[in-house]
Amino acid sequence: MNSQLAGDLADDKAALRRRLLAGRRALDPAELAAAGRAIRDAVLDLPEAQMAGTVAAYYSIGAEPDTHGLLFALWKRGSYGLLPVLLPDGDLDWASYEGPDSLRPGPRGLLEPGEPARGVAAVCSADLVLVPALAVDHSGLRLGRGGGSYDRALARVGGQVPTVALVYDAELLPAVPAGPHDQRVRMVARPSAGVITLPRE
Repeated sequence: MNSQLAGDLADDKAALRRRLLAGRRALDPAELAAAGRAIRDAVLDLPEAQMAGTVAAYYSIGAEPDTHGLLFALWKRGSYGLLPVLLPDGDLDWASYEGPDSLRPGPRGLLEPGEPARGVAAVCSADLVLVPALAVDHSGLRLGRGGGSYDRALARVGGQVPTVALVYDAELLPAVPAGPHDQRVRMVARPSAGVITLPRE
């Protein structure tokens, strides 16, 4: 990709991120709470979640669809949880989730597991991977925050492993701007529609 195209792509992504983040800021606390509960229930009902021995997920912050109750429910159900630990180069290490009291402050306002890190390849052991996104399109391409952390992590995950992006209803789009390094997810979870499988190209 030449520098002009790369610049245009970065501009397109930045503009869409601003619009989506403004939409999230406009949601009131009751809407956020209801959306989090609906996504939690939809993911817990997913056969792939019920069968998963290990689930790689994330601890939501700000106006992201809430994952706190989902993580706790998976943990109480007996699934082994892995949460990301952000490395200085933007890549993701992974460590065990041992309940909400096992978390500690991390960079960029994140909460991270306090357990020993297991290495960037630990995500490969997951039977189900839940990922954050600002938007997903109908082919499974996702728009993240721009650091590339989850694109690197998803590139390590086997093609048969269910990968699910958690978004609000209006964040499943016809298309999102994407480059050659952007990774697809196989499913999307939304409050009103539950979990749907996306077409594979």
